[in-house]
Amino acid sequence: MSDARPFRGRRKVPQFLSMVLAGGEGKRLLPLTAERAKPAVPFAGRYRIIDLVLSNLVNSGLTRIKVLTQYKSASLEEHVARAWRLSPILDNFIETIPAQQRTGLTWFRGSADAVWQCFNVVKDADPDYVAIFGGDHVYKMDVRLMIDRHFDTEADLTVAAIPVPKAEASAFGVLQIDAQGRVLSFLEKPADPPEMPERPGWCLVSMGNYIFGVDVLEEELRRDIADETSAHDFGKSILPSMVARGRNVVIFDFATNVIQDEENPSYWRDIGTIESYFDAQMDLVSIKPEFNLYNRRWPIRTGISFDPPAKFVFSDQSQARVGLATDSLVTDGCIISGGQIHRSVLANRVRVNSFAQLEECVLLEGVQVGRYARIRRAIVDKGVNIPPGMQIGFDVDEDRKRFHISDTGIIVIPKGAILEK
Repeated sequence: MSDARPFRGRRKVPQFLSMVLAGGEGKRLLPLTAERAKPAVPFAGRYRIIDLVLSNLVNSGLTRIKVLTQYKSASLEEHVARAWRLSPILDNFIETIPAQQRTGLTWFRGSADAVWQCFNVVKDADPDYVAIFGGDHVYKMDVRLMIDRHFDTEADLTVAAIPVPKAEASAFGVLQIDAQGRVLSFLEKPADPPEMPERPGWCLVSMGNYIFGVDVLEEELRRDIADETSAHDFGKSILPSMVARGRNVVIFDFATNVIQDEENPSYWRDIGTIESYFDAQMDLVSIKPEFNLYNRRWPIRTGISFDPPAKFVFSDQSQARVGLATDSLVTDGCIISGGQIHRSVLANRVRVNSFAQLEECVLLEGVQVGRYARIRRAIVDKGVNIPPGMQIGFDVDEDRKRFHISDTGIIVIPKGAILEK
């Protein structure tokens, strides 16, 4: 872990509750989110997206966590229940809270409304501070550094922020700050985002991670829920309202993030689209990946697998029947039976049969690839069988007749698809 010293110089250790917003529908990730919530989408072969934020919180010593769910949450809730069991004797817990319509006959109308509808669990936990984090980004953060920033500035609200190119900034909430890092203005997904004065061509955007004092949070949520014109969202409503009223809203500059033994601790991806999801996976198979899965000081945690080790069989060079993987991630239970894969990520129990070839592919659990099949630049969802000899990714017009294809040509074969050659 980082050697940062949290809560420095304080006699009373403050009590924190973390809330992870995991109810998003993730429409831009369709068809991967047709059967599951966005935070439940598999990542890097053996994880779910939500494992990343939960790992950050637990590695930072924040072990009292509520996960707010809503959209198609069954697989997400099962994963958290089975994979994330902490010690109750130390008052540690990670628990899912589904939408319950406690405050009226509506589902969550926005991220702020989600927290308000579940505010009874905040009261029951009786924290001094609440960390509210999104459940659908790829990054590592020592949250203790953000907490120290919150204390040092005596902030009402601290927002994690990161620079992104202006061409990408319209997809985020954009911040303007003064020299001390206090937020002067906030624009949610502006068409023409303002650039950083000291860094032309770049904009400072919110990462969707917040720290509140519990009293401030309750006050702001009560104010927001009483406004019938509000979107009831932290980015669209709470944050701009607090800035406009002159409350002390400051940023935690993610560029100052420190993770021990991590060369690029400021790596962050919002994997809200098929392209960004695919690119994040391809980052992992680089010879020197920007996002490091192998740092034992800051592990990405998930459930235990009882699958056997991956196996590579056949070495018949003369017939090109060689079980081979290059620049790839291959997880437990996979059998590469005389097939070849390059720059690909294989989840557990994938089987690639003889003479098959994969290039820049992401295969989820239980995918079967038949003999002589060839697949390029594709995401294949759980349990799909690729028939022998099928060609995918080599004829765009033919692929469009059968599959979902993203704007940049990434093919997605959904869960339950029945393919015929």
